[in-house]
Amino acid sequence: MAIGDGTSATGTTKNPEDQLRGVAKSGIISLAGSMTSAVMGFSLILVLGRLLGEMQSGIVLQAIAVFSIALAIARLGMDTTSVWLLPRLKIASPEQIRPAITRLLLPTAALGLLGALVLWFGAPFLASEQGGAGELVSSVRALAWALPAGAVMMVSLQITRGLGNINPFALIGNVFVPSLRPLFAVLVVAIGGTAVAVSFSWAVPLLLGALAALWVVGRRASKTSRLTADPQIQEASAEKPLGRRIWGFAMPRWYASILEQSITWFDVVVVGIIAGASAAGVYGAASRFVTAGLIVSTAMRIVVSPRFSSLLAQGKHTQVQHLYTTTIIWVVLFGTPIFVTFGFFAETILGWLGPGFEAGASVLVMLSVSTVGCMMFGNADSLLMMSGRSGLLAMNKTIVLAVNIVGNILLIPIWGIEGAGIVWSVSMLLNCVLAATQNKIALGIDWEAKRILYCVIVATLCSAIPCFMLSHFMGQNTVSLVLAVLVLLTFLAFWCFMDRRRLGLNELMKIRRSEPSA
Repeated sequence: MAIGDGTSATGTTKNPEDQLRGVAKSGIISLAGSMTSAVMGFSLILVLGRLLGEMQSGIVLQAIAVFSIALAIARLGMDTTSVWLLPRLKIASPEQIRPAITRLLLPTAALGLLGALVLWFGAPFLASEQGGAGELVSSVRALAWALPAGAVMMVSLQITRGLGNINPFALIGNVFVPSLRPLFAVLVVAIGGTAVAVSFSWAVPLLLGALAALWVVGRRASKTSRLTADPQIQEASAEKPLGRRIWGFAMPRWYASILEQSITWFDVVVVGIIAGASAAGVYGAASRFVTAGLIVSTAMRIVVSPRFSSLLAQGKHTQVQHLYTTTIIWVVLFGTPIFVTFGFFAETILGWLGPGFEAGASVLVMLSVSTVGCMMFGNADSLLMMSGRSGLLAMNKTIVLAVNIVGNILLIPIWGIEGAGIVWSVSMLLNCVLAATQNKIALGIDWEAKRILYCVIVATLCSAIPCFMLSHFMGQNTVSLVLAVLVLLTFLAFWCFMDRRRLGLNELMKIRRSEPSA
């Protein structure tokens, strides 16, 4: 009986072709969920910009930034620990799955409660001399109550990933919760709600998602705990006490996840403090477009992380190398056109949000270019993390956050949101280079530059030529953007079909047509 993560019922891993077939199948599900999440995230930004304006939307985005950093603290690193540990328990000690789930969830819920109190009483310290300080404090407090629910939901969904089922993560985390947020925001604004009420409505889906995720975890745990361990596969670390394994991995990961969220959201908070809520609204909108555009990379990360853990636990580094490089190619080929379009049509895209948001066009261009650079390294962070080296990842995030903080403090007063964009770009590229270098040194996993750079060139040419031509001759408008997307998709599909062997796509087609091995 297959259990959904490229392993058999006894825990042994399938052959490489079936691994990639499983990745392709799960990747489609994950991509659909990520696309829905991205669309709903864009819809939320559109609702905030159109109905609240720059300043009010800036207050909401700053409150969400503070909440997101607090959520990283409340998760205690147990979300990633779930993805790392549970595939290994399925191989060597399935009877420990239930105790592990309990130890993963209880500390998360407890810290979430404590964090909610800290947010409530610490919110006044966020007030600045810029406009909207009082509403920002109230908005943070409107979110604080949902911190325990958000932490439990995130860890529960990652538990389902670790147990080999991508569907709950996609349906609850990427479809259900994100879809409710713009809907609730519209309803709240329609009845006269302000930024504070919209912030509260943003948090409500977290409680509903937590309840759904806990129900799925209970059902999934009952099935997987009855698996039989393969006596031929024993992890070197399996003899360690369960608590020691969990906390030994979780503590460095906890620290790193706090830094990750700080890197992602710190610039929005600093822009708000230094340049005001309106600037934070413009910058936050531009940066959220970039986050939404990472749908392909996010979908692949969700799918391959537990597979990395399982393969590394069995010492199958050749399969890890093949999986890592192949998924980079997929991410680059299908993710690059998104950011090329963002770069050429930045003014049009931000103009959808309302007057004043076009000021962030240069930031969106800058972030789009750097994100393409980051995609060239694939899920290097996930690979390093799933090898158990959460300490190295924590060290990387410390370096990157230090660069981020110093850079923002120095450049935002001089160049405003453009300075924040420069700092974010440098920080993200530095993080990718560090992780890829450590994967090479510690795991022997190469970054296959020739194949990857060729795919970047293909995706860029197929996208940049139609975007440049149509934006140049038809101007910055929605019609030219739509036509550019249609033309670039045609160009890319034709090139991928004609050059499918060199791009590795003939292998993908063969895998999708084939039946899995017994």
